[in-house]
Amino acid sequence: MAAPFVIPETDSVRKAVSLFNTIDTGKFSRLLSRIIQKLHLKAESTFTEEEEEKLQAAFSVEKQNLHLILETITFILEQAVYHNLKPAILQQQLEHSHVDHDKAEVFATTWAAAGPETVEKFRQRMLSPQKLETVGWQLNLQMAQSTQAKQKAPQAVLELGVSNEDSKPDLVVLALNFREQQDIVLLPDLTKVHSVLQK
Repeated sequence: MAAPFVIPETDSVRKAVSLFNTIDTGKFSRLLSRIIQKLHLKAESTFTEEEEEKLQAAFSVEKQNLHLILETITFILEQAVYHNLKPAILQQQLEHSHVDHDKAEVFATTWAAAGPETVEKFRQRMLSPQKLETVGWQLNLQMAQSTQAKQKAPQAVLELGVSNEDSKPDLVVLALNFREQQDIVLLPDLTKVHSVLQK
């Protein structure tokens, strides 16, 4: 079975290819290594503003063209991850898209070295950017009020501790308050969730 062709023939890709064909191979190799190291981090930018300015000067390109280069390289690497391409196939597809042989070889070499680890990082990454870390609950029962002697007003508080995938130390606590009518509606759903989690 032939590998799917993952690099589209669009104007922006053609322009990006012509731009990164002009970059020195050594600099291009370091650029690729940096991008592939941070590829699995969704919320984090690969380069700071200061680093982007240095890249603009080093590659002699405008900011818009630098962003096109970075986005195209990132897209190609993400496609390689998604399709789990072999380095030789990636190189062949890049050359088919008119990437210079030496640049395609740098892509293939970098992918051969870091690709399996990158694919594994993507496999371990959660589909949702947030992860439920802690669950706490309270049940409060108000038995009387100054205006009513006998009153039963249950109130449940459900606390969910949620962390962002890319920044583990930051835990956000969401507090959900429920009154009796809401509890009756929520209970069947919670029961279903509990039974699925117990399997």
